[in-house]
Amino acid sequence: MKLAEGIRKHGFRKWYERELLQSHAHLLLTFLCAIGLFAAFEALGRFRSVSDQLTDIVAILICAALGLWALRRYMRLLMHAEVTANQADCPQCKAYGRFKLESENARDESVQVCCTKCQHRWTIAQ
Repeated sequence: MKLAEGIRKHGFRKWYERELLQSHAHLLLTFLCAIGLFAAFEALGRFRSVSDQLTDIVAILICAALGLWALRRYMRLLMHAEVTANQADCPQCKAYGRFKLESENARDESVQVCCTKCQHRWTIAQ
């Protein structure tokens, strides 16, 4: 979910929480793919027919590809949430995450926000 859309729909704190939960779900998927890889390698080592070994090789390739995709997605979502959270402090009064969305710049995906405590305005860049 894009930052401006998420803040508008849920607020910053809920958006941040959802991004972290989504990223950690991808980490769990990475872990499950690693277990699948170990199981497929174990099954590959047993002496069986050629068709069973080809099935194991396909399972290894699928688990490896899905695991790499999930790990990459985990890192992207986590870094996006952390970079945004590091900019959520009001530069003037230091209130964390207490702002309202004023405008968004679709070109560079930045948002203009206003602190609800002191009315200071600043930009959160992606």
